Amino acid sequence: MDTWLHPQLGTTTRDDAHAPKAYMAALQHVALILDADPAWRSWWRNAGMTSCELGIVAEDNLDHLRPSADIRCHGASVRANFTSATPPTRTDLLALAAAELTGMFEVIREAIGLPRLPPIPPLPDLPADSPAVEVTTKSLPSAPRELAHQQGYLTLAQIHEFFG
Repeated sequence: MDTWLHPQLGTTTRDDAHAPKAYMAALQHVALILDADPAWRSWWRNAGMTSCELGIVAEDNLDHLRPSADIRCHGASVRANFTSATPPTRTDLLALAAAELTGMFEVIREAIGLPRLPPIPPLPDLPADSPAVEVTTKSLPSAPRELAHQQGYLTLAQIHEFFG
């Protein structure tokens, strides 16, 4: 089966803080479910699109009321990079990952004029033996004190270049 969704996961590190591995695994798990779901596959293909390279950069514990997004179309392919806040502890990671991904696809949908999103398919639990998730990690300098509790720290240019 051809895949249309190609997730790339990244995390910024500052002062040796990393995004939780479990959250990154949940994001990847949900992305793979959307990629395999017939309704999502049909939605994407019926809109005339062939592939979506979806980059998600989890930024420390910063507040992301409005995550940064960099969306670029290349013919029938989309490259979309988003920032994401790392989740609070004791959170249903699959539900949070599903909400995060559908929110990102809603932004993509509005940006390029796609039809309404299909419903989220049932989310099976993460398999206990799931392979390690590949995560691109980039170190950032410590946030200036005035930005310590502000919204995201990455600029749109940095998001665009995050995965190379």
